[in-house]
Amino acid sequence: MAFISYALFPNEAAMREISSVPTRTYVLRYGFGILYVVLFFYFTTNYFYWLIAEKKRFIPYLKVSAIIILGSFAYDTILFYYLPEALRSKYPSLLVMFFAMMINLLPFFGISLLIAYITNLREGQKQRKILEAQKMQLEKEKSEANLNFLKAQINPHFLHNTLNFLYAKSIPYSPELSEGILTLSDIMRYALSEGNAREGKAPLKDEIEHVRNVIKINQLRFSNNLNVNFEVSGIVNGAMIIPFVLITLVENAFKHGDLKKQEYPIDIKLNINGNKLYFYCRNKKKSGPKELSTGIGLENIRKRLDLAYGDKYKFEMKDETEFYTIELTIDQL
Repeated sequence: MAFISYALFPNEAAMREISSVPTRTYVLRYGFGILYVVLFFYFTTNYFYWLIAEKKRFIPYLKVSAIIILGSFAYDTILFYYLPEALRSKYPSLLVMFFAMMINLLPFFGISLLIAYITNLREGQKQRKILEAQKMQLEKEKSEANLNFLKAQINPHFLHNTLNFLYAKSIPYSPELSEGILTLSDIMRYALSEGNAREGKAPLKDEIEHVRNVIKINQLRFSNNLNVNFEVSGIVNGAMIIPFVLITLVENAFKHGDLKKQEYPIDIKLNINGNKLYFYCRNKKKSGPKELSTGIGLENIRKRLDLAYGDKYKFEMKDETEFYTIELTIDQL
């Protein structure tokens, strides 16, 4: 330290201290000191980190601290007798040196423990982020695999050709039947098309057109006796959305709703404001026996929304005595 003091701030006191003790003694003392500090922090930080990661209790910390203190005492004892010129002027006895060492070790232990705790905390956060990313990726791959599996069950070209054939044959017999077949063909084409999505999303205008086709095919099934209000407002062109979300919600309303009463129509509203979407669907519940529902459709929608939009969406369901309402807000399409 005297060498450093003289190099930075030349003075007679530093020169006297350097001259009073052989240079070799100071070099050895501070060389060993630096090595000791490096080994101390390396060992204690790594061992404390392992104890924290393993969630050990107080006793293991006490044991390792006792071992380190004994090792430090042995180190100081060796220095006390090996380098008496550098130490005995400052520490008149080994006991005094031991107490000084204990006082100096306390902040060292605190620093090691703090570094180990912060490192463990950061590693834990990093691992959680990795696991969450892997979980989301697995959910996405599972969803895509399920969709691809369903698509693989039907040959789209065969289906389209068959529906077009039936459409052509039905025109002379029933315009209503032919219109239904054509609408069904459009629905299946959208559902099975490989090119309806880009980066997991489809044009919103195609999704809206598919909703209209779903409404149309249900009207044909019930001789146009269903009461449905479907309103779209805002600029739709250019907007993208993950496919089959709005369609599933509308199909759910047709499946469980009572749509034959004129005073209680199914009310569907879609508003686009810049990059924000708001969807509203409300229907009166059917009376009597209810159709069985697993809830898988709505659960799948939530998972897909989580994967696509994270915390930038809001999905609310209101299950009342007579009415069922769904509201979906996507803050950033």
